[in-house]
Parts: sequence; structure tokens; C-alpha cells
Amino acid sequence: MMNGVECSVCRSKLVSPSSKTISRAYDDHKIRVSSKQKVLNVLLVVGDCMLVGLQPVLVYMSKVDGKFNFSPISVNFLTEIAKVIFAIVMLLIQARHQKVGEKPLLSVSTFVQAARNNVLLAVPALLYAINNYLKFTMQLYFNPATVKMLSNLKVLVIAVLLKMVMKRRFSIIQWEALALLLIGISVNQLRSLPEGATAIGIPLATGAYICTVIFVTVPSMASVFNEYALKSQYDTSIYLQNLFLYGYGAIFNFLGILGTVIYKGPGSFDILQGHSRATMFLILNNAAQGILSSFFFKYADTILKKYSSTVATIFTGIASAALFGHVITMNFLLGISIVFISMHQFFSPLAKAKDEPQQNGGIELGSAKDTHRANDSFINMAAGANEEASHRGESDDRTPLLPR
Repeated sequence: MMNGVECSVCRSKLVSPSSKTISRAYDDHKIRVSSKQKVLNVLLVVGDCMLVGLQPVLVYMSKVDGKFNFSPISVNFLTEIAKVIFAIVMLLIQARHQKVGEKPLLSVSTFVQAARNNVLLAVPALLYAINNYLKFTMQLYFNPATVKMLSNLKVLVIAVLLKMVMKRRFSIIQWEALALLLIGISVNQLRSLPEGATAIGIPLATGAYICTVIFVTVPSMASVFNEYALKSQYDTSIYLQNLFLYGYGAIFNFLGILGTVIYKGPGSFDILQGHSRATMFLILNNAAQGILSSFFFKYADTILKKYSSTVATIFTGIASAALFGHVITMNFLLGISIVFISMHQFFSPLAKAKDEPQQNGGIELGSAKDTHRANDSFINMAAGANEEASHRGESDDRTPLLPR
């Protein structure tokens, strides 16, 4: 007997939504995105390229004689505070433009309920707090362009996590594209490590490899959990979700400051100690980068976010050469070329994962003819939820997923 659910109206059997069905609904949703959504994606990519490309350059400018005169944790804490202020301001603006009859955003009941529903955001907030500190540590091993290339390794880890956690499907061509990405990064890394340098008491090569593994794994997990948490509560205002996310981040970074005070003494509690104009720009850039990322995770795609960061590698390399005299080697140029071939191949229409033949002759959920069910499956894919299937003929007049 066919497994599935029974329609409450006509008692016909419908196939239960499997993980493959939900993943297929996500692919169908991506095909039907509106022109406004495409424009939003382009703006997100352009903004991300500028901000991510500037980040390692500003970190490099913040160093004095190769070292940081300030606590990296204090920069992360001030960044989270800046993002909290931005979220509060945007919430106030959004609340003033609410329509009559809508649930008030600033009511205590709305805030408490949203806080309970979005408690999962504490997980990526903790991971981001760890990752933001690692960004500074990586600058002690590599130049800015190399740090950007290493960060592209996150794409492969994210793809594996998306396949395991959110049941995303990737074609063979897309996996080959990710392999090309690794090759491009490896080509760039040839002879990039300085000889004879040491850090934290162990040879540089060993320390660099350990930091690289953590630097790649932690933010990858943070990105996947962040996308999962944001999309699982899709109806919640993104600014309210950001308030929770950045609030958790500020708490975790403040705990890190307290740990530093316990370890180094009360003198290290001055969070403004050692800061300069460059670090202030760094804080603003990091805040804008984090805000933009939340729009990527909720309204676009994590893979798109990481590939857009890849484009920033060119900007970073050119800026490093122009400002600091870093040499753009042939390895770097070849690596960049391979990375861009990988990006084109991954997003090519020919690389789309093909649907598998249906079994048992059941009605397929997430069909390209059913926008309503496809959009719902897209949200459920992120939330990990299963809802009762309905007829394919059910009408839907909702617009594509766009920020409110």
C-alpha cells in the first residue's frame, strides 16, 4: 500500500513530503524567483564583495609593527553593539510604518514570543564570536589576499552541512565545481607560508594548519545554523531576529572580555584601549558585513553568500598590492581563474540536480506547477518541518520571498 497522507476533503492518497521532495521544492523555488528577487541578489553580492574585500585590508591597517595594540574581542564586542543599535533603529522605523490590524512589533507579548521562537540564534551567535576572533589570528599567519582565498574553503564544508542538515541536493557537476574551487585555492597557496616564522610556541606550518581548520569549520557551521534559524521563523521580522542574534553575540563577546580581565588583570577591561581611526572603520565595516549576511541567509542562499565572498578576493588582492606592496604572483592569478571557472560551473543551468523518477504514481509535492506548495516546502526545508500535503490545484496569490 502506498505510504502517504490522506486528503481531508476527497480522501485521496498523497505522497508524504520526503527530504528529497523538500529539497526539490527548494530547487523549483530558485527557478521561479522574481525579477525583484534577482535584483536583490545582485545588490547583496555587490555589497558583500565590497565589505568582505575591505575587511582583511582594514585588519592589516590596524596592526602596528605586525601586532594588534587592541584586544580583538573588544572590536567584536563594539561591532555587536553597533549592530544591536542598527536593529533597534530599524525596528522603530518598521513599527511606525505598520498597517492597521498588523500585530505590533514593539509589544511585550510579541517580543517574548519571538525571543522563545528564535532561541536557536544563540548557537550561530556563539560560533560567530569564536570566528570573529579567529579572523584576527589568521592575519598573523597570512597576508590579506591569502586569508580571503583560505576562507573560500568554507564553501565545500557548507555544501556538506547543507546536504546533511537541510537535505540540499547537488549535482555531480556542482561537486566537481567545488573540487575546482579547492584546486584554485591550493594553487594560490603554493609557497605562501613565510619560512622560519613561529606563533603560539609551535612551528608556523602547524599553527597555520590548525587555525585554518578551525577558521573554515566554525563559520561554516555558523552560516548553516544561521540560515536554518532565520528561515525556520520566516514570519518574524528580520530586524527583530537580528536584535536577538546580535544581542547574543554581544553577551558572548562581553564574557570573552571578562575572561581576558581575569587572565590579564583589570587593566585590560578598557575596551577602547589601543584603538585608532582604522579600527573604527573596521568596526563599522564588520557591522555592515554582519547585517548584510543576515539578508543573505534569510532571503537568498548560503552558497551564494560564500561564492560572492570569493569575488572579493580580486578586490582584496589588488588593494593589498596597491596599499601595502604585496606582490600578486602568478599562482594567485591562476588560482583566481580556476575559482571563477568553478563559480560559473556551479551556477550554470546545466549543473542543476535532476529530479529522480517518481515511484508509486503518487502526487508529487513541490511540483513546478504549484507555487504555493513549493514555497511552503522551501520554508519547511529550512525549518525541518513536515506539514500535511494538499491538492496541486490549490491556488496561491502570494508574492515570492522578499524582505518586508
